[in-house]
Amino acid sequence: MADEDKITDDVEKDVKGEKDEKDERPAKPEPAAAAAEHRTLPVPAWVAICVAALVVGVLGGYFLLGGAGAGSVSLDGRTTLSAGELDSTIATYTYNGQRKNVTSRDVLTFGGGEVESAVNDDGTYSVPTASEIVVYAQNMIILADAEDRGITATDEEVSAYAEQMMGNADLATIAELYGIDEQSVYDTFAQSVVVSKLRDSVCETELPEQPAEPTEPEEGAEDTPTADYASYIIALLGDEWDSEAGTWARTDGDYYATLSTYEITNDAATYAAAEAAYNVAYSAYSDASTQLTEEWTTYTGNLLSHATIQIGTLAAS
Repeated sequence: MADEDKITDDVEKDVKGEKDEKDERPAKPEPAAAAAEHRTLPVPAWVAICVAALVVGVLGGYFLLGGAGAGSVSLDGRTTLSAGELDSTIATYTYNGQRKNVTSRDVLTFGGGEVESAVNDDGTYSVPTASEIVVYAQNMIILADAEDRGITATDEEVSAYAEQMMGNADLATIAELYGIDEQSVYDTFAQSVVVSKLRDSVCETELPEQPAEPTEPEEGAEDTPTADYASYIIALLGDEWDSEAGTWARTDGDYYATLSTYEITNDAATYAAAEAAYNVAYSAYSDASTQLTEEWTTYTGNLLSHATIQIGTLAAS
């Protein structure tokens, strides 16, 4: 270990992510066909597309860089390593009284990455940046918290997550699409499932299913009532609609205030009415999403505030 005067100065770093505005719709998961366009993306970009739960997790909280007792590691300002140094310690983090070492290989391979992505023309390997190391440590702490709570991911949950995020539950196909080994894909999705379950267990707000937009009508049929639009609307209305009577079950709900001026029956409604119903549903989803994000940010902030990390690299973010 190097002398302590070579260690990065102790600073407190606020790594809170900025919340989306309530009226800004989050990106929708891409189906496998569309995702094919991204096969040349570097692994971190692939992770950003596919691992929403982890991304949300690492955006919250505070992290102390350095700190008493964090240990000493140093690269003497170097930003590259030889292949034989990939398993050398470049950082340490401490949480719940336990100190863990971090290697370049740990960071580079997290989320399905490969060390080859960091190799330079001269055969050396770029040292992960400070921000990449912090993100890795944050994720490890969040996953450790989930493990302490007995939260795991089943094969069925991983498959369902892959289907939701990629439109394809075949992990081998996804791995081939992105040039990543199948086990790494499984591990990445499993970690996302675990973090999602942790979030659901510690946050009070329940996130409703994100509504799908109604199918646009053919040109010239915008004002034609159809049974499909009626079914779409009634599915969103839930207990606000009385299907037996073919009318509103109550008039004190969010939907009635917006849709009462539209003519809706069990068998017919217009695209305009369906779009209005979608806007109400999406507003409720967006509000719940914002509330859930705030709760999760508070939780992860408290969790990470008890951790320290000491980094032996001066590589820029």
